[in-house]
Amino acid sequence: MSEIMTTVVIVDDHPIVRAGMRAILEAEADINVIGEGTKGAEALRLVDDLCPDVLALDVQLPDLNGLEVTRRLRAQERKTAILILTAHNDQETIFGLLESGAIGYVLKDEALETLVSAVRAAARGESWFSPAVASQVMRRAVANPKVDCPEILDTLTPREIETLRLLGRGLDNTAIARKLVITKRTVQNHISTIYGKLGVTSRTEAMLYAIRHGLAQVSSEENTPDGF
Repeated sequence: MSEIMTTVVIVDDHPIVRAGMRAILEAEADINVIGEGTKGAEALRLVDDLCPDVLALDVQLPDLNGLEVTRRLRAQERKTAILILTAHNDQETIFGLLESGAIGYVLKDEALETLVSAVRAAARGESWFSPAVASQVMRRAVANPKVDCPEILDTLTPREIETLRLLGRGLDNTAIARKLVITKRTVQNHISTIYGKLGVTSRTEAMLYAIRHGLAQVSSEENTPDGF
């Protein structure tokens, strides 16, 4: 039986936390922790050397903080998905990291229960938020006034617009493929094209874009994927 292996680097300055995360992740047959670090500079080096699928990154590090690490990796256009693990859930920290390109945000008090699912989602290019964080993201997006669709949306095909609508509702690639009756690979291709046309670099940015421009609405009754 062959499985797609997800490679992970963990950067956290607490040895017990790192050991706990490694034990949880390596208990899964499809996840391999290929590196660990304690500082922001090490995170940059490990991503450069190892090119992991996912970087599990703490915010508070002895040198460069998680926000600066995220910004530098996105500026370098690294393909590694950045999953934030932290005890902080204040809005300034959350949105600073998400707007810088982090794909997910997992609170440490929930990490033991959700880390595996969060890593798998991040590796697929799908957002993952702890419930407390997800509610803040949605409230902020809904609170922003809708604006007229700019000309840039005219560059999207009808199928890309529909994909963006569903992405904005929080659906993952499997759910989008099912609703549009297309393959997941086709969904991934549409999303990649959407990112390029809209000038965004993460699923979170595309989702917020869809909501802010009236292409998607968030309802408490909406069925959303696990973790969001």
